[in-house]
Amino acid sequence: MIRILIADDQDLIRFGLRTLIDNEDGLACAGEAADGLTAVAETVRTRPDIVLMDIRMPGIDGLEATRRIAADPALAATRIIVLTTFEQDQYVFDALRYGASGFLLKDTTPAELIRAIGVVAEGGALMSPSVTRTLVREFVTLNRRTPSPHPLLPTLTAREREIMVLAAEGLANDEIAGRLAISTATARTHVSRAMIKLGARDRAQLVVFAYQSGLLGQL
Repeated sequence: MIRILIADDQDLIRFGLRTLIDNEDGLACAGEAADGLTAVAETVRTRPDIVLMDIRMPGIDGLEATRRIAADPALAATRIIVLTTFEQDQYVFDALRYGASGFLLKDTTPAELIRAIGVVAEGGALMSPSVTRTLVREFVTLNRRTPSPHPLLPTLTAREREIMVLAAEGLANDEIAGRLAISTATARTHVSRAMIKLGARDRAQLVVFAYQSGLLGQL
């Protein structure tokens, strides 16, 4: 059973998510929170598998709540999916940097949300290719930060570095395989090795490392 905490300041959204979760086999609602501080407290109290985290909430926002949850060693098994209206929320990249395992637009379909919960619960990272490409380009355009290369970046082979960039641009493993004329299994292996070498928690953090290292746009 996958236990899920819902953190959103809108009653209607919490009700809709809870109804969806309660009617899905294998899922259970661990609790609700209408603000960031309550989200952190309820996560500590209930130890859910997944937190569905809104960005804009009173008290502390979802970004700070994500940072606090991810920084707590006792909550290492809890994964966070950020829910966002992309056009308004420009903190998604920082949410990934602080420890979120991925993000979803609030207009996602119920079927996509259920699939996303399963992916993250199994240890994967939710990085929708189309949304990831849009997100990265938006942040590259709006945030001209000075690159800070990951100290372990030189440990990557040329192929691992190449695949890391493609993954960060939002390509799924099968798309990377098609681009480089390799098998999907080989692409998956290279992504995994890059994550291990750089100490990336998941694929989402690999995107963060690629962005911070100034690798985007090099291919």
